Amino acid sequence: MIYITKDELRTLISQWFKEDIGDGDHTSLSSIPADAEGCQQLIVKDTGILAGVEVAAEVIDYFDPTLRVEWFLKDGTMVRPGDIAFRVYGKVRSLLQVERTMLNIMQRMSGIATMSAYYQSLVAGTGCTILDTRKTTPGLRMLEKEAVRIGGAHNHRIGLFDMILLKDNHVDFAGGTAAAIRRAKDYCKSNGKDLKIEIEVRNQQEVEAALQEGGIDRIMLDNYTPEATREAVRYIRSHSPEGQVNWNDLVPNWKKEKSGYIEIESSGGITEKTLRQYAECGVDFISVGALTHSFKCLDMSFKKVKL
Repeated sequence: MIYITKDELRTLISQWFKEDIGDGDHTSLSSIPADAEGCQQLIVKDTGILAGVEVAAEVIDYFDPTLRVEWFLKDGTMVRPGDIAFRVYGKVRSLLQVERTMLNIMQRMSGIATMSAYYQSLVAGTGCTILDTRKTTPGLRMLEKEAVRIGGAHNHRIGLFDMILLKDNHVDFAGGTAAAIRRAKDYCKSNGKDLKIEIEVRNQQEVEAALQEGGIDRIMLDNYTPEATREAVRYIRSHSPEGQVNWNDLVPNWKKEKSGYIEIESSGGITEKTLRQYAECGVDFISVGALTHSFKCLDMSFKKVKL
C-alpha cells in the first residue's frame, strides 16, 4: 500500500478493535474455553475483485500473532461465489474476535475495487482514465483509495495538500477564474511548492479565461453535457499551449506527454449509462465520486472449518 505506512495502519487497527471489543468480547469469553483451537476460512459469496487481503493480514497479526494463516488468493484477484481466500488457524476466541473487523474492511475494499474495475471497463479503448474523489469515509480514505487502485481505476489527489484544485467556490471567492489561477501560481512560487494546478470551469467564458491566464495543468469540465464536452475539448486542444492539433488525432491516441499538454477532466452528473459518451469526447479523465460513496460491499463470510 502506497498511501499508508504499517505503523499508521496498525494505529487504525487498534482503534477498530477498541471500538468493537471495548472491555472484552463477553460472548466469546463466556462460551469458549481459553485453550480451544480451531480454523476458519474466508468464503467469497459474490462475483467481483478481491481487495483488503494485505489489510486482513495486518488485522490478524495485530490481534494475535500466534494465529497462522494459509493464503490462497491475493488482492486484485477476480473471485466468484465459493472461492476461498484464506484459512486462519489458532485460538478460537481470537478467530471470533478478529472476524467482524476483518470482514468489514475486506467487504468494503472489495466492493470499491469491484466498482472501480467495472467503471474502468466501461471506457476501455477510449484512452480515458477513471478517477476517484475525496468523497471517502473519514478515517478510511487511504484504504478506500488503495481499493480503487486495486480495481484498476486511478486516484485523484489524496487530500487538500498534494494538488491545487480550484473549484467553483474558490473561483467565486477569489474574484473569478483568472484571479484564482494567478493567486495559485503566486502562492506556489512564494512558498516553494511544486503542485499541479487544476481549475474547474462551468462555461465557455471560464474556459477562455483559464487558457488566457495559463500556467494550469488540468481543466475540469463541471456538469457539462456530452455535446458541450466535445466542443470544449475541441476548443481547449486548439487554443492551449501545445498548439494546433488535428481533431482526428485526439481520440484515443493523442500523445499526452507532449510539452504543454493540458489535461481535461469531466465531472458531475455523469452516470453509468453516459460514462462512455463522455470518454469518447476526448477527455483524459472522468472523476466518479460513486466509487467510494455508492458502492455495494462484496459479500463474504468467515466460517468454521472441520479439521
